[in-house]
Parts: sequence; structure tokens; C-alpha cells
Amino acid sequence: MHKTLIVTNDFPPRPGGIQAFLHNMALRLDPERVVVYASTWKHGPEGREATAAFDAEQPFTVVRDRTTMLLPTPRVTRRAVSLLREHGCESVWFGAAAPLGLMGPALRRAGARRLVATTHGHEAGWAQLPAARQLLRRIGEGTDTLTYLGEYTRSRIASALTQRAADRMVQLPPGVDEKTFHPGSGGAEVRARLGLSDRPVVVCVSRLVPRKGQDTLIEGMPRILAAVPDAVLLVVGAGPYEADLRALAARTGVADSVVFTGAVPWAELPAHYGAGDVFAMPCRTRRGGLDVEGLGIVYLEASATGLPVVAGDSGGAPDAVLDGETGWVVRGGEAEEAAERIVALLQDAELRRRMGERGRAWVEEKWRWDLLADRLRELL
Repeated sequence: MHKTLIVTNDFPPRPGGIQAFLHNMALRLDPERVVVYASTWKHGPEGREATAAFDAEQPFTVVRDRTTMLLPTPRVTRRAVSLLREHGCESVWFGAAAPLGLMGPALRRAGARRLVATTHGHEAGWAQLPAARQLLRRIGEGTDTLTYLGEYTRSRIASALTQRAADRMVQLPPGVDEKTFHPGSGGAEVRARLGLSDRPVVVCVSRLVPRKGQDTLIEGMPRILAAVPDAVLLVVGAGPYEADLRALAARTGVADSVVFTGAVPWAELPAHYGAGDVFAMPCRTRRGGLDVEGLGIVYLEASATGLPVVAGDSGGAPDAVLDGETGWVVRGGEAEEAAERIVALLQDAELRRRMGERGRAWVEEKWRWDLLADRLRELL
């Protein structure tokens, strides 16, 4: 692998799925051949302290820009070029193709031999907007490879590219640490702590935002409780939609059967997945296709933990489920359909076991971090 400059606006300690993706990949590359150029998480003493502490723990060099939002401005481009030359990097990996990939031609002129740009869900939204489509087209032409999460995002992004750039696209989804997410990850302790030891648990691990579908689960709880009276919905995560979700649970009359954990440290997430009997996140597409699920790594983490999954049909979410084998895909926003699938799973322990085991095997076959890091090394 060429020595590589990773240019990203998404990197820990800033929380989020893209941030975790980039960090996990970087950790699996040769640290002597990696330099990360990233934005600062947030201003103020607390943000600077957290960022400095995180960077000091990394095995590779991390250089922070003074801004909290890294954009392809002339100043940022000059800094990226300077770092490329200073550290002798020959390859560049843009952590998010849009908009950082617009710096590609300048870095090529500065000596970069390989330019790889990773796309996520938001680039699929860009592909629907005329001005953004043109920028995406430029990014495709200015880099060697655009990577994609799954078939949904590939098809939409490719529609904005030249045929030559579309033909160079390569799949590079996030992976799952199968040694961290596994059956027996501590779920019994979480259930005991929350007073759920003897109750069937439907767990949803995600940010609390409208797209994820926690409201659909709450709306489906009366139907679930009619069939499985002691069932409980465990909502793991924090976000701006929490107050609305709590109010919805109260209006629906199911507040006693919905448990909100709030934010959970990453190290405790495997145990919270393990606290469930079924994982469900019936995500939906919003804003005319601009707010869409890129992949849904949570379904794969749940599968690695041995749970059957109920997924929504937003964007690339179905790419993370073998429908009918590791779980089911339902129409996002359809509470009745989601509830029907959840009830079927809660009432059939053998079906849960079979789907959970198939999901675990699928993660080990296709979604392990080491397999995906090998693919990235080849691209770089």
C-alpha cells in the first residue's frame, strides 16, 4: 500500500457511523503508512481536550484543521497538498467523496498517484439535485475510484457519473467486528439492570431521528402487546427526536412498555444488542429521497450478535439483510407490517434461533473488517 493521506471531515471523537467506519479502517492499515487530516470535533476547551486525548492514543499521525467543518476551500486544499508532500504520501483516501473529492485534481498535480473517494448515503441524495450532480460528476472524473456501500447507493450515484467513472466504482461498505458483537455479549446483565429479565425484548439501537423508524415501532406496540402482552421495546440511543417519541408512547398508551436508555457508550453497545430477542429498525426514506439510509450497519451488528432483524426498505438498508434468512425487510413507516413480523419472531423461538445463526454466519463470511480492509489496501 502506498503511504496514504486520509482526508476526512468525519473522524472520532466526533460520534457517528461514518466516523466509526473511517477509524476502523485506518486502524487496520499500516500505521507507518497513514496520515489523517481531519476537522476539529468542536471548539472550546472540552472539545479540544477530547480531540487531543483521542489523537494521542492513535498509532498513526493525526493532523487537525482548525475548523469544525472541513470543506474543499483553497486554504484547506493548500493544507492537504502541503501534508501530502511533507509526509511523502502517494495515495489519498477521501473519507466522504462529497464534497472533499473536489480536491482530487489539486492533489494529483501535487504528486498523488492514487485517489480513492468513499461514498455514503448523502451522495445518493446529491445525485438527485442538478447542481450537486455536476459536482459529483467532477469528483468521479477527478478520482481513480469511487466506492459505494451497496447496490442502492451505487445505482443512484452512478447515474450522475460518466460511464468511465461509473465503471470504476468498487463496493466498500463498513464492516463488523465479529469479536466484539457476538452472542453472549452481556445482554443478560443489561436486561437485569433494566428490569427486563423475564420479558420478550424488541431492541432498536440507533440515533433518535425520524428516518430511523422508532415511531413506527411505538405505533405498532399495541398490536404487539395484544399478541405478546409482556413484550417491551428497548430504544437505545439519543437524538433530537426523543421528546417526540416519549410523547408518542404516552399518547399511544404504551409508555410502560417502552424503555429509553439515552446515549450509551460504544463499549456497552454489544451488550445492549444482546439484551434483545429481536432487533428492529423500520427505517424510511424522507424528504423526497434526500434523507435516506445508506446501508444500516446496525442490522449487521445485530446479526453478528445472533439476533433476527426487521429492517425498513429505505435506501440501502435491504443490502444489510438476507430477506427471509437473517430477518425481514418491511415497508418503512408501516407499523402494522413491522408489528406482524415482530410478533411472528417473538412467538417462535426456533425461527429466531435459525435467523440469528444465519445472520451470524453471513457476517463472518462477508462483513468482517479484515476482509474489507484488504479491499481498501488494494485500492490504495
